[in-house]
Amino acid sequence: MNVDPVNLAAILGMAVATYATRIAGLWLMRVIRPGPILTSALDAMPVAVLTAVIAPSLAKGGAPDLIAGAITVAAAMRLPLLATVAIGVASAVVLRTLLHG
Repeated sequence: MNVDPVNLAAILGMAVATYATRIAGLWLMRVIRPGPILTSALDAMPVAVLTAVIAPSLAKGGAPDLIAGAITVAAAMRLPLLATVAIGVASAVVLRTLLHG
């Protein structure tokens, strides 16, 4: 197995950038106490990211994806985020299997 030095450098660079942004964020939150607006924005971020990732698939998907999306929205109104994600993924897998056969 040969490792391309350019690919290895890119992977290492991305790892350093990821680690640096995590450390900078932790340091910044220790120095600056977030106000209520920033706290609300940070609390909403996981849902926003998941929506941005899932929405394109939902928009171009067929009936199984639309039904799974509706099930997920219903679950989101009553359950915490992790349970909602689990229900959404499970319903998408089951419905795709059953309806695409």
